[in-house]
Amino acid sequence: MKDLIAFDLDGTLAESKQPLREAMGDALARLLQVAHVAVISGGDWPQFDKQVASRLPERADRSRLWLMPTTGTKLYTHRDGQWTPVYAELFEEAQKQAILAAFDASLEATGFVPEEVWGERIEDRGSQITFSALGQQAPIHAKDVWDPDFAKRKVIQADLRQRLPGLSINMGGATSIDITREGVDKAYGLKKLRDASGIALEAMMFIGDAIFPGGNDYPAKQLGLDTVRVRDPQETLAVIDAIVACQR
Repeated sequence: MKDLIAFDLDGTLAESKQPLREAMGDALARLLQVAHVAVISGGDWPQFDKQVASRLPERADRSRLWLMPTTGTKLYTHRDGQWTPVYAELFEEAQKQAILAAFDASLEATGFVPEEVWGERIEDRGSQITFSALGQQAPIHAKDVWDPDFAKRKVIQADLRQRLPGLSINMGGATSIDITREGVDKAYGLKKLRDASGIALEAMMFIGDAIFPGGNDYPAKQLGLDTVRVRDPQETLAVIDAIVACQR
């Protein structure tokens, strides 16, 4: 029995930057009947609102839902009928500029320039800077084939780690690299969740598609949580059904 089930978002609960499908919203509503639920991912609050908060059925117990944008450096809970920020840990301006300059230099040095880009490739999310190789608005079919084995991003990640010592640099989603302050990763976010919720780490389970060295879900495993690696949202649905059956 677990008191809280935490999820990655893109590739786990939904396709990259897409809203939850109706079946997933229904599954989360069922899960919220038997446990607290957290979603922790690299997107900022507007993306969480679009993908998760606005897609839940009316019956979902939102008081048990913890939404953690930008790798847990922000936390939102549902109180008095609305989503309210609990905290937000933001980069200083000088740090932002150093990261942006490093991205430019790294992309030039590694040579990973796609033929077509949809929208901005680098997004300032306040507490996180995110690089999306094909742009923020890239279609799913293009994302799926650009770096399915993470090989391209591992090269960029290694170069960025040389340029930005002391920062956390992790791969997420289908084409993204997330940069946060030193020590900030999903393990950091989950410890913040423990403090805010009062739920012990031993009473949590984490589910994600990037639970491997270098993946932005891997810190949850290193933290010692019980983890389940999934291939896609369809497999996540099966895992949720199994958890609900065991928890009842």
